[in-house]
Amino acid sequence: MIKTYIKRDHYLRRITPYIGKDIIKVLVGQRRVGKSYILYHIMDIIKQQDSDAMIIYINKEQHEFDYITDNRSLLEHINGYSPKKDKKMHIFIDEVQDIHQFEKALRSLNASGNYDIYCTGSNAMMLSSDLSTYLSGRYIEIPIHSLSYQEFLQFHSYQDSDDSLLAYIKYGGLPYLIHLTLDDDIAYDYIKNVENTILFNDVVKRFSIRNIAFLERLVEYMANNVGSIVSANKISTFLKSQHINISPNIVLNYLSHLSASFLIHQAKRQDINGKKIFEVNEKYYFEDLGLRHSIRRYQSMDINKVLENLVYNHLKIHGYHIHIGQLGSKEIDFVAKRHDEQIYIQVAYMITDDNHAREFGNLLHINDNYPKMVISMNNMLSTSTYQGISHIHIRDFLMSEL
Repeated sequence: MIKTYIKRDHYLRRITPYIGKDIIKVLVGQRRVGKSYILYHIMDIIKQQDSDAMIIYINKEQHEFDYITDNRSLLEHINGYSPKKDKKMHIFIDEVQDIHQFEKALRSLNASGNYDIYCTGSNAMMLSSDLSTYLSGRYIEIPIHSLSYQEFLQFHSYQDSDDSLLAYIKYGGLPYLIHLTLDDDIAYDYIKNVENTILFNDVVKRFSIRNIAFLERLVEYMANNVGSIVSANKISTFLKSQHINISPNIVLNYLSHLSASFLIHQAKRQDINGKKIFEVNEKYYFEDLGLRHSIRRYQSMDINKVLENLVYNHLKIHGYHIHIGQLGSKEIDFVAKRHDEQIYIQVAYMITDDNHAREFGNLLHINDNYPKMVISMNNMLSTSTYQGISHIHIRDFLMSEL
């Protein structure tokens, strides 16, 4: 298999230590974020280590594998190959969730000890429930995201600049865009097709959705309300004002389906003092801003919510678990945790005399020693810190490895 690709070292560093090990490597993420090409790169690494390695590749998006529909046909396909003496067979399965009871086949293969297994999936709900039930302790899950800002610059051969940041904001980080002109008509035609594929393959088809019109209205609502506190009751009330009668429970179900497809991500609120996680009134962010802008075209008036989404995605890419901070009546945009690390972040388009006290002041009310930062688009920062709080330009933050 000859494929050209650009290395995504951030993910390869995570996967490489597990090559050849008796643990199933599961790459999860939204469609078209580049999971397949990471598999291709792993195959090449294996070939470089052993030119005689046996590799089996199954891609459920290709018609030639349509007959592999369940765990039995998957095992029959793999057992049709003759393993080489004293060598593991390397199995790669793209979009494994399209194979009924795939987890049973993976468990059987893994138990034999003769297979080095990799698979990708685009449905968080199915993968997490099936894998945790049947493969507990036998797999590692590696989230794959659309391109980070640094990767976007690398893929498009751009230099870090305000113009590059604007292109990233407008068109997002779907890897295939390197083959297209970053022009609204061309780029958004492709991105809109990706959105339709996600909605109809990973939501409508996967969850047997009947009310497609409501699903499309809900996606529009989420695009309009990125970074805003939303609830099922609030959405239901809004829809009633539009003469659409949908119960809050159905809204919750549809939101969970959109989250399972990785189109959007949920950020719950956390009480900073009591550490309680609130179960209502959360925020949602898009996995890829280009997809958000294919639904609601980018406008400069959206810059505040777009910056929040950028910061959220950068934290997510680097492995942070993210909540919205609640400190009495004050809100902290992000409380980001990773292992024993924690960061508090406020995001603002511009820090001015009018909002300086609010953006920095909210953070000053937090009585612990974890790092705190304000991220903005101020080109000339009057100071890099204020009473111990860092003030960082959005481009510098997106270029950081955290």
